Amino acid sequence: MKQYNVIFTPEAERQLDALYKYIADNGSVSRADSYVAKIVDDCLSLSLFPERGVKRSDIRPNLRVKNYAKRVLIAFSVDKKNDIVAIHGIFYGGQNFESLLRDADSDD
Repeated sequence: MKQYNVIFTPEAERQLDALYKYIADNGSVSRADSYVAKIVDDCLSLSLFPERGVKRSDIRPNLRVKNYAKRVLIAFSVDKKNDIVAIHGIFYGGQNFESLLRDADSDD
């Protein structure tokens, strides 16, 4: 079975860090550890079946989105030629991901 390499863009990593900090500051460190680890695990599961979610090429070419636990939206793309899944964003609690992804000049 083909397996893809899952990478997180710097922006996605910043978003995960911000979510972790928010949960740790307003809840507990253990809850933040657990919740963020589950999101990362869900992203990593895309390595086996990457073409899940909904295509959103209207926002960016080759973009897909999927939900995690009803409150998190994961934005990603699949590069079949290089066997890479790139996580572009982790959006929590109804953030306007469409606008944020359209306005982003790059994924650095």
